[in-house]
Amino acid sequence: MCRACPRLVAWREQVAAERRKAYATEPYWGRPIAGWGAERPEILVVGLAPAAHGGNRTGRIFTGDRSGDWLFAALHRAGLAALPTSTHAGDGQRLIGTRMVAAVRCAPPANAPTPAERDACAPWLDAELALVLPHLRSAVALGAFAWQALLPALHRAGLPVPSPRPKFGHAATVDVAGLLVVGSFHPSQQNTFTGRLTEAMLDQVLDLAVARTTLSS
Repeated sequence: MCRACPRLVAWREQVAAERRKAYATEPYWGRPIAGWGAERPEILVVGLAPAAHGGNRTGRIFTGDRSGDWLFAALHRAGLAALPTSTHAGDGQRLIGTRMVAAVRCAPPANAPTPAERDACAPWLDAELALVLPHLRSAVALGAFAWQALLPALHRAGLPVPSPRPKFGHAATVDVAGLLVVGSFHPSQQNTFTGRLTEAMLDQVLDLAVARTTLSS
């Protein structure tokens, strides 16, 4: 088990030991979160990091938290998820032609990993990207942090990422050797509660990603 980032290790394990009152009787995963979904995905969804009481509790990315509620509902509307919710690892959820990964694989305090922690986690992103890249048609970066992790990872994988690197924005797109990269505001409560990200906006991004794939036919 990776222990490269002392701050993240301490936090993920503290949260798993102390637990939130609502989940006091549940076991917590309290470890790094691997990517999850289709083995040969056409779409890759890149997130920020597991939530302390979401993925860090359930062991599955975007599962058991409010951000995941928003994201899986949108994925279901787009035909990319079997169910509109993702509550725990045995709930029967299945991603269709899609895989999820996190730029940082351990839950960070205040949902805010550092650039150094992102860089320490980069080899794990690179390794997973190498496995799925031959099948990918599009990738969705949820938030600027994920965008700033994904584009360098594609460059390290040998793809011709434009220089200077394109700026992040909602529904911003860049074509990297036929791979469509789409930016989206992160479905955090801060964004969804304030209306900075709406269901229609998230649907727009996923529609762009799906349109590049065989899943649209």
